[in-house]
This record gives sequence, structure tokens and C-alpha cells, in this order.
Amino acid sequence: MASAITTLAADAPTLSAANTGFMLICSALVMLMTPGLAFFYGGMVRVKSSLNMLMMSFISLGIVTILWVLYGFSLAFGADSGSLIGWTSDYVGLSGIGITELWDGYTIPVYVFAVFQLMFAIITPALISGALADRVKFSAWALFITLWVTIVYFPVAHWVWGAGGWLFELGVIDFAGGTAVHINAGAAALGVILVIGKRVGFKKDPMRPHSLPLVMLGAGLLWFGWFGFNAGSWLGNDDGVGAVMFVNTQVATAAAMLAWLGYEKLRHGSFTTLGAASGAVAGLVAITPSGGSCSPLGAIAIGVIAGVVCAMAVGLKYKFGYDDSLDVIGVHLVGGVLGSLLVGLFATGGVQSDAAGLFYGGGLEQLGKQAIGVFSVLAYSLVASAVLAFLLDKTIGMRVSEDDEVSGIDQVEHAETAYDFSGAGGGSSSRSTAVPATAAAASKKVDA
Repeated sequence: MASAITTLAADAPTLSAANTGFMLICSALVMLMTPGLAFFYGGMVRVKSSLNMLMMSFISLGIVTILWVLYGFSLAFGADSGSLIGWTSDYVGLSGIGITELWDGYTIPVYVFAVFQLMFAIITPALISGALADRVKFSAWALFITLWVTIVYFPVAHWVWGAGGWLFELGVIDFAGGTAVHINAGAAALGVILVIGKRVGFKKDPMRPHSLPLVMLGAGLLWFGWFGFNAGSWLGNDDGVGAVMFVNTQVATAAAMLAWLGYEKLRHGSFTTLGAASGAVAGLVAITPSGGSCSPLGAIAIGVIAGVVCAMAVGLKYKFGYDDSLDVIGVHLVGGVLGSLLVGLFATGGVQSDAAGLFYGGGLEQLGKQAIGVFSVLAYSLVASAVLAFLLDKTIGMRVSEDDEVSGIDQVEHAETAYDFSGAGGGSSSRSTAVPATAAAASKKVDA
């Protein structure tokens, strides 16, 4: 008996300074993604809405952080209750956790795991904001975030990643958030915009990005931070899986950017900066659930598929008449669905798990599991988000007035403007600030 106890003690995980430091760096990288998203979205809207767009992401840093400490971590990663939600009283307020207490069989402290997962919880509702540009009250948005992460994100995170969560136990593979983050946010965006309606002038007025350099800066920060998002999700790199995910993240993103640009050139005749940025993000989204299960060649295929299909999907809003302002549905929902389902085709069975996809002799079993994960999260988030938006719209009101939307939401909601054109050397305020239409923007008007 004493020998067995000694053996168990020797096999028990011990705190790794290397893995702990690595995960703290990854957490900081994921945090940087939210300001990066703010720049990405902020450059894509018109001048009069740019500050509001930045703030819709930044406010998530404040609200979700406090909720996560108070009860979010416990709901998402506490002891399982009925495969639907978690709860551990020691996690409430993060007050009952020892500073050297290790996370569930890993070599990092619970505090480190909690702060890493916090950054995922922060950016997910921020992703939704891109679909709602120009027209939502800031106070209503803040309340929506509070309710949405509580009712939708925390439970879904438990389903997908929490021990005992029903999708986790089913064997759905989601390395870093294809379902819990991207499908969840994309479906929520669709649910909300179906309730609140279109922007004033949708399909009539030009709504071109006011600063493509900001868009490119934001995309670059997202790409950089995504290495922490993806590689860090293995919670260390003792076995090399995190390194594979790091490589696949770069490979798929590059492939998707090139594929989007190629489609754009063939379809519209130009290579645009907006297309390059959007293609890169589509690749990042698609590889997020799948990169830990495929080879670099599989990552290239996933990137190419995501780049082309997402480029095609962004035009669907004109065909079906829903106003997804900044293509959250076309990129995050569609890209998340693709990446999650393609695990069932490209999983090699030799990286993060022994589950193999159809192309590697695994048959259709894993594809079926992935489909259950995809459509259950999509349906739940879509319905729950639409209900939340409806209730808020009927009580406090979700939208600013039509006059306020036309005059500019920045001035109305924040009493500020993004740029001062009347300063020395800046020219008169009457000078046009519009940027030339890109080929992609022009094509959207044609598609409309």
C-alpha cells in the first residue's frame, strides 16, 4: 500500500514554471485581441460611428471580467450539474482557490486557467457587436452583454469544455472555440439583428469603411493574439500539440487570405485590403476548432475552403435582407461552422486525440458528433439571443432614434467625435472625409 501511494504521489502533476509563464503570456495575447477587434471593427464603420464601435468592444473588458470573477468561472468550469451547467462554491469570487492549487490534472494554477478562459469570455460578446453597428443604445448593449454571457456563454462554455458537459462527453472536438466562441457569437448576432432590424439607409446609402489602415491594424493584432488563443488552449506544450496548433494557425490564416483575395479578383476584379483582412480572420476562425486535430496540409485545405466560402457568404445579407453590418455572420458563424465540421474530414487521429476524420479512415462518426455540436450551439444561441434582444427592445429599447442614428451615434451616446478636422493644418470640417470605394465595397452595391 505504501508503495502504491508513493507511486501515485510521483505521478501527480506538479506546478510547472514554464507552462505557467507560457499560459500567462497566452492570456495577455488573447486580451490584446479585444482591442484588436475594436480597431478592426472601428475602421470598418463610418466616421460618425467609429468611437461607439470601439467602445462596444472595450466595455466587454469591464463587464465580463467582473461577472467572471463573481460567478462566471463557477458556472462554466465548476463541478458539473446535469451536463448543462457547472457550479463550485470555492470558485465564486475566486475566493476559495489556493494560489498554488493546480487546475484539474494540469501543471498550471487554477488562477492561470481562470484568467486565460476569462479572455475568451470577454471577446465572444465583443464579436457580436460588429453586426449591430450604428444603431444600438450603449446602455442597452451593456445590459445585453451582462445577460448574454450569463444565460448563453457560460453554459455553452461548460457544454463544450467543462468536465461533464454534454458536448464534451459526446466527444465533440473544439480545440479553442469554433462552437463556444465563433458559432455562439455569430448565431447571437443573427438573432439580435432579426429583432432590431436594419440600419437607416441599408442597401441605399454608401456605408464604406472610414479607415482601412485601422482595419489592417486590427486584423494584424488579431492574427498576433490568435497564437495565444489557439496554441494556449492546450494549457502547455509538454507533448508538442500546442506547437502543431501554432503552425496550423499560421498556415490556415495565410491560405484563407490568399483564397479570399483570389476569389475577390476573379469575382470583382481587384485585390482589396478589406478582403485581405477579412480573409485572414476567416482563416483564423476556421482553424480555431480544427487546428489541433489536422496536419499542416489539412490546415491549408481548411484555410482555402474558409477563405472562398466566407467570401461568398458575406454577400448573403443583400440577398436575404438582414443587415449584418460588419459581416459577423458571414465570417464568424460560417467560418466557425466550416472549421468545426471539417474536423470530421481532416482529423488525422494522431495529434490531440485518436479521433480520425473521414479522409483518414475514421468514417462519418466524428463528422456526426461535430454536426451535433455545431447545430445545438447555433440553435440555442440564436433563439436565446433573439429572446433577450426582444425583451430589452420592448422594455428599455435597443435602438437609438432614427434622427440620432443619422446624425451620428458617437455624438449622441458618447458626446465625442473620433477626429477633429478643424485643428491647425487639418483643413475645414466641411472637407469630405470619405475614402474611395474599394472594389469589394462597389461589388456589394452591385450584389445589393
